[in-house]
Amino acid sequence: MDGGAPYNPRTVEEVFRDFKGRRAGLIKALTTDVEEFYQQCDPEKENLCLYGFPSEQWEVNLPAEEVPPELPEPALGINFARDGMQEKDWLSLVAVHSDVWLLSVAFYFGARFGFDKTDRKRLFNMINDLPTIFEVVTGTAKKQVKDKSSVSNHSSNKSKSNSKRSSEPQIKNTKVQSKDEEEEGLEEEDEEEHGETLCGACGENYASDEFWICCDICEKWFHGKCVKITPARAEHIKQYKCPSCSNKRIRP
Repeated sequence: MDGGAPYNPRTVEEVFRDFKGRRAGLIKALTTDVEEFYQQCDPEKENLCLYGFPSEQWEVNLPAEEVPPELPEPALGINFARDGMQEKDWLSLVAVHSDVWLLSVAFYFGARFGFDKTDRKRLFNMINDLPTIFEVVTGTAKKQVKDKSSVSNHSSNKSKSNSKRSSEPQIKNTKVQSKDEEEEGLEEEDEEEHGETLCGACGENYASDEFWICCDICEKWFHGKCVKITPARAEHIKQYKCPSCSNKRIRP
């Protein structure tokens, strides 16, 4: 059930290309072609599966007859649940099972062609850099990027300017550095280099492996340890004021 002639990717890059093609086809079925996909999943029909092909096409069809199949099979009987739940929930459920199937196919190729630990890790990292089908279908990919903003170890050179302009409630205006996005057009046009940034408390340079927080009043950046603010605590601060700005407000 592979949509044409036998296709056997043998290198990490080829398996990843196969993964991306199948992923694109499945996303198409669950987003742009969702009406056609919905109609094909008639609960009155037999067990149906959603297949994605390396050609970025998709197909709703019966499962493979041979046992075991040539490739791992997608979730069986996705059509039976169609009318028993809300459409968005059903699509999300199919998306989750599609993600699982994609991973199983990719690592099936890896096992078949003897990928070692390093190759498997590299393949997984390449796959993990892409949003899952579930994240794309439910629109949570962007939200998850914002949720990771408190993890300063993954901050990028663009994160400082991004967090200052962000109005997402998840960041709560604490201006914690966020992870640089590679997809979905989330990158900001303006860039600021952290190399010149100095802590307003100790005067030391910015370090990418340290947690920093910016004052909402004076807009100076501080090491979290210098102002005794942890990433967890920052998540609960609606508006952060550095010690200097806090003292100014209580003076007569």
